[in-house]
Order: sequence, then structure tokens, then C-alpha cells
Amino acid sequence: MLGTAWDYQDYPDEFIAKLAAIEERGVTVCNPPAVVRWNADKRYLDELAQQGAAIVPTLWRRDLGRAGVQDAMTHFAADRVVVKRQVGAGGIGQHSFARDSLPDDSWTMGCPCMVQPFLPSVVEEGEFTYVFIDGAFSHGVCKRAGPDDYRIQSLYGGYETPYTPDARDLAAAQAVVAALPFEPLLYARIDMVRLPSGTLAVMEAELIEPYLYPEQADNLGELVARAVRARLPGGS
Repeated sequence: MLGTAWDYQDYPDEFIAKLAAIEERGVTVCNPPAVVRWNADKRYLDELAQQGAAIVPTLWRRDLGRAGVQDAMTHFAADRVVVKRQVGAGGIGQHSFARDSLPDDSWTMGCPCMVQPFLPSVVEEGEFTYVFIDGAFSHGVCKRAGPDDYRIQSLYGGYETPYTPDARDLAAAQAVVAALPFEPLLYARIDMVRLPSGTLAVMEAELIEPYLYPEQADNLGELVARAVRARLPGGS
């Protein structure tokens, strides 16, 4: 079971190769290397969209500079955008630009990236996390940004509270899980945010080694243990 591989985004090829080598030795890897390979590059969001899942509108770029930021604002008819690494985690290397706070002329992202309109609901309502174990919903979390920031990660002052979704929002998360091109995974964390239309859209499907927020769950350990045992030879 993968855990605390928090720099994999800086060495994705080496990370995936190591997992594949472990699997070739007959070790059951959760989630499997094929899933990690698919999930490491956030362009998987396009595949989810093709399967009918709602995603945050996104532009994909090999690199980005000031002019590209302005073009994205025009494309989205937005006054603020967020730029992220295509292979990244934890909000590291992420930027937010507004029309009155554009990057310098010399600035570039320096890597393949994605551009999305800034969604006020991230600050006003928060980002919603749905944890699934073996394909079944376990628990929800609402992640909120700290003062004077829009990022919800604790590294930037964000915090979490328990969250019980209503039937409509839970169905939106379940639709994302159903769109994944894999059999039920040991774990999946679906992070979603509300669009201006009111629709919940997937921000990320975290399948590699996501934090599963055990503090907000009643029996996460038991659920994970049961799912792990079922994946072992002779398990049930």
C-alpha cells in the first residue's frame, strides 16, 4: 500500500518504474502501477470528461508566460485564473493571477501546466472531498482556505471539517468514480468544487497515495483492512 510518496511528482518515471518492479516480483501494489501512471498526469481529467464527468474548465499548455495568462483570462471571460503543474501535488508550484496582478514579462511556468478559471466557491464554500474504499463511499470532508489565501491545503493555512453530502452531491462524486477506467480501487479520493452553475465538478481524482482524512471517519481503518485482505492471495 502506497504511502508518503510525497515527492513522486518530481520523479514520476522513476517512481512508476519502481512500483512496476515491485509488482513484477509478485507483490500486490495498491493502487496498482497502471493506475499511478494514469493518475500522475492531470490530463486524465479530459478522459473523465469524455466519460461524462463534470470537470473544471481547463486549458492545457506545454509552458505558460504572461501573454498566455492573459489569453486564458480572455478564453474563460474571467478576471482571475489559477495555473498548476500537470504533474504536481499539494498545491506546490501553483499560481493565481488576476488582471491587476499579472506575472512579470519574464515569468514562465517552466513545465507543462494547466490553466483554470478561479472559482469563488473555493473560498466561499470550500472544496469537497469524497473518500471511497473499494468503490463504496466512506466519508466526506469539507476543506476550507485559511485567511488571505485561496488554497485549502494545511501547508497554506487550510483546514478540514466533517461533511455529510446530500444525495445529489454524493451522486456527482459517485459518477466520477464510475467514470474511472479501472475496477474498484482500494482507495479513491474525489475532490470537487462547485461551478457557478451549481454543478459539482471534479477538481482532482486522487488515486496515488492520497491522505484519506481518518480523523473525519468512523471506521476507515476497518474498511481499508477488509479491502486489503480481499486483495491478498486467498483473501476474502
